[in-house]
Amino acid sequence: MAWPAGAVAQTEQPISIVLVHGAFVDGSGWKPVYDILTKDGYEVLIVQNPTRTLEDDVATTARVIASAKHPVVLVGHSYGGAVISEAGDDPKVRSLVYLAAFAPDKGESVLELAEKPTPGEPSAPLLPPADGYLLVDPAKFPTAFAADVDLSTTRFMAAAQMPWGLQAPQAKLAKAAWKGKPTYYLLTTQDHMIPPSTQRMMAKRTGGKLVEIGSSHAVMLSHPQDVASFIESAASASR
Repeated sequence: MAWPAGAVAQTEQPISIVLVHGAFVDGSGWKPVYDILTKDGYEVLIVQNPTRTLEDDVATTARVIASAKHPVVLVGHSYGGAVISEAGDDPKVRSLVYLAAFAPDKGESVLELAEKPTPGEPSAPLLPPADGYLLVDPAKFPTAFAADVDLSTTRFMAAAQMPWGLQAPQAKLAKAAWKGKPTYYLLTTQDHMIPPSTQRMMAKRTGGKLVEIGSSHAVMLSHPQDVASFIESAASASR
């Protein structure tokens, strides 16, 4: 592998890291975190989910887990948390990392969690469903999704949104892997997509490690080093 000038390749770590993106975006948002983790010697695999149905996304993630060389730390952002809650039941998965993510229980859907009242906290500025898909209002996307990220980046993200199929948030989980796997939750206190109070409720019921950070929803873009360090702490404990 060729490394950038000045970079030193570390000894390969015995854990693989699988990154699962959320709704409205794709796997390219992981690049800053990917760069740090790979430089630190981890095999890092990026899942590209179509986000049309939960079932398809879980199956796509399962294929990536199967391709990993080592036991896996499975990481989910936003809606990706629902995906890893099912896909994480795989025996190859050592631990689960939730980043500003939904962590539904068995028999619970993302939609149910998203619709819980959170007085005093903003809700995601979604447009009305169209042809069975959801989008964030492009004009409100930069401040709602990633207020602490460069505006030129967030404007592009708004224009490049992946439509989120209604069947994905409506699906009830068949499994909740966080009940049987070590779990880590990074809560974003400046989140305008998933209210911090909702995140806190989900994080606490997992019984896992909870860390809070002053970040927007797009924490992997605004605080990549903090995110990478948080993932690596889970990886170190999973060896």
